[in-house]
Amino acid sequence: MSALMFKQTALSAFVAVALAGCSLAPDYKRPDAPVSGNWPDQPKVQYGAYATPTSLGTQPAAAVAPQAGTPAASLGWRDFFRDPRLQRLIELALVNNRDLRVAVQRVEEARAQYGVQRGAQWPSIGAGIQGQRQRLPENMRQPGAGSISSSYQAGIGLTTFEIDLFGRLRNLSEAAYQQYLSTEQAQKSTQITLIGAVAQSYFNLRAAQVQLELTQRTLASRQESYNLVKRRFDGGVASELDLNQSKSLLDTASADLAQLARAQAQAVNALVLLLGAPLPEDLPAPAPFGRDQLLASVPAGLPSDLLERRPDILAAENNLKSANANIGAARAAFFPTISLTGLFGVASPSLDTLFKGGQGYWSFSPSITTPLFAGGSIREGLNLAKARDNIAVAQYEQTIQQAFREVSDALAGEATYGAQLDAQRALQDSSARTLELSNLRYTNGIDSYLQVQTAQVDFFNAQLALVQTGLAALINRVELYKALGGGWEETTKVQ
Repeated sequence: MSALMFKQTALSAFVAVALAGCSLAPDYKRPDAPVSGNWPDQPKVQYGAYATPTSLGTQPAAAVAPQAGTPAASLGWRDFFRDPRLQRLIELALVNNRDLRVAVQRVEEARAQYGVQRGAQWPSIGAGIQGQRQRLPENMRQPGAGSISSSYQAGIGLTTFEIDLFGRLRNLSEAAYQQYLSTEQAQKSTQITLIGAVAQSYFNLRAAQVQLELTQRTLASRQESYNLVKRRFDGGVASELDLNQSKSLLDTASADLAQLARAQAQAVNALVLLLGAPLPEDLPAPAPFGRDQLLASVPAGLPSDLLERRPDILAAENNLKSANANIGAARAAFFPTISLTGLFGVASPSLDTLFKGGQGYWSFSPSITTPLFAGGSIREGLNLAKARDNIAVAQYEQTIQQAFREVSDALAGEATYGAQLDAQRALQDSSARTLELSNLRYTNGIDSYLQVQTAQVDFFNAQLALVQTGLAALINRVELYKALGGGWEETTKVQ
């Protein structure tokens, strides 16, 4: 019993020594963010609405997006996207999208890899029992021994256990842990990207539907105009040129109808791919197409906030920490490796006396191995780890710069789309009035049909452009939400 206690105490001591070993990894220090501490000033366009000239200036980013409020990373997508139909589509995508499924399994893969690496720090203990019977020729036996002999053994063994004095295993475990955290953040990034893509595809579909409805109304209107010109031509009032101009407008509208019908079908196909399933029949009715489908504003905060809120930046930092730990593991390869192997149990030539007193045995085999010559591979292993660490630093800084650019671009959009939409609405109104006057002047014989043709084209293009600008404004606000780290939470977190 005392021997067993001694062995347990010795084993515990060895494990304690192993876990208390030093680490040769460099002290981690987060690199400085290679961007400004504030968002750049944004353009300020004030639409004049004819009374005054349209002005152009600059304004601080705080005037575009508020600095206070719930951060985008904590703002649930259900609160940001207000269209019930879009909310339902996002639900389906989160369940069925294959890219997101792969990202989830990547997390499980990294978690398992970390578990394997962490387990390597601990001793592996196994139990076994063995029996053997053998017959030896007379000239190979001990004097007086029988021709057939038996032996039985039972014991508990400690397989080769590395005492991690220099932190090699611990640093490898830390590297695997940081990779696991990185894949968790990558999963969040995948979800954010997916939600943004679903929203963009949905808005593309809604814009195509609105433009298709406009084109159908335009086609009907141009058909009426063509019929009118045809009657005037048949009555000798209108020229053949007027008739052909009217017909060309009708044909153009027919071609536009086919193009937009194709765009609508392709938008549905893109949405179905993101959902990973066909569109359900019981979707809620869509909200009216416009910017009120989204939350009015999203706080921009400061660039430094992105370091803690954007999953891709957090993932890049986890990769950097992993590379830093791998340097420690590579440095440890220069130092001796201390390993232990042990076994204790019972042995007997007879099975019925195997577990009786006095049959115990044990063995203990420590070993120390130190590198003498490895053809430079150990040195190059350290150089490789350092190079990968430098790469990770550059990638981390690049990720921050890309995030800064994405937020800045979206803020520029928030600063200018309002004025652009005001101007587009005014253009649509003036084009409608021009078309009305052109029709009146043509009917009264003042102008040729060319003026009507030009006015119809301008009005139709102004309508389509207003829808397209509205679509761009919607997508820009979604991009701002994504760029600030929004889309991971389903419901808003209370700050």
